[in-house]
Amino acid sequence: MTSQKTTRVLVVDDSAFARKVLRETLASSPALEVVGVARDGLEALEKIAELKPDVVTLDLVMPNLDGIGVLRALPAVGAPRVVVVSISDQNSALGIEALQMGAVDIVQKPTALATDRLYELSSELVAKVIAAGASRPRVGELPVVQRVPRPVGGRTRLVVIGASTGGPQALTRLLTALPAGVPCAIAIALHIPPGYTEALARRLDDACAVRVSEASEGAELEPGQVMIARGGTHLRVRASGNRLTAHLDQSPNGSGFCPSVDVLFQSAAEAVGSAVLGVVLTGMGNDGVAGARAIDQVQGRTLTEAEGSCVVYGMPRAVVEANLSAGQALIEDMAGKIVESL
Repeated sequence: MTSQKTTRVLVVDDSAFARKVLRETLASSPALEVVGVARDGLEALEKIAELKPDVVTLDLVMPNLDGIGVLRALPAVGAPRVVVVSISDQNSALGIEALQMGAVDIVQKPTALATDRLYELSSELVAKVIAAGASRPRVGELPVVQRVPRPVGGRTRLVVIGASTGGPQALTRLLTALPAGVPCAIAIALHIPPGYTEALARRLDDACAVRVSEASEGAELEPGQVMIARGGTHLRVRASGNRLTAHLDQSPNGSGFCPSVDVLFQSAAEAVGSAVLGVVLTGMGNDGVAGARAIDQVQGRTLTEAEGSCVVYGMPRAVVEANLSAGQALIEDMAGKIVESL
């Protein structure tokens, strides 16, 4: 008899070998039950309607109907959570589009020439599917986010943002609501595999009034500019006179995350002191607590996303429970909250 806590999973991939490996990997966890497989997007939609899985692992490039088509066809209410399993080098733009459309997380699979390495993804895949099963389901169409009025100058010199599970969609909603002329720089640490942040920055730059780019070594952070840490690389901010510059490294920091929210926040606190504003968005775990504490120690402030809009209320909850949150807001209100706090 299946436990009520078991997460029911549908595997969708056009490769028979990938379906076999993914099914075996997921079935190895007692927390998961693979209820079916599908070979393309059309079969996936039929199986979703028939089997009502909690989570779908979704390939993006498939015949008949691709993964983006599946996401577009899912209902606004009661749809399963989606974990994308994709080849980043070939499909990074599609992967980011899927995350911005509401996929919960992404697992980077090997290239088509190294499919036997799929077995190496087992622990990451199982962890992310279990987390997706525990994440907040969609409860309706997302409200339209209105761009907030242009702020006047304030004491804040740098806004640092951290996000994990559900982060790309949250960042899209937040950054597209910010007006041009924000009087401070913005730096972001997002838990995402290597190979995806350039595509994310490019899509956000096209959609936002603020300028968005992927971080590069020594690049200057200027007012009105957003810089996103590269996947797999820490982003640290340093100050030299009136200049703020980005610095990249991959040194271990003990958190297990790279880029780490703590690393970014701690460097920001050291660089600009009380002129920093931290923002912790949706995500699993507690990355950001040590960083929020560093910000608090220099008399800066940290805002947190409210539980009602988080895909996973883990990182914000940890900051709130540590008494380090200066205020909370739903993601559709966060841009306004940030502008008010500048």
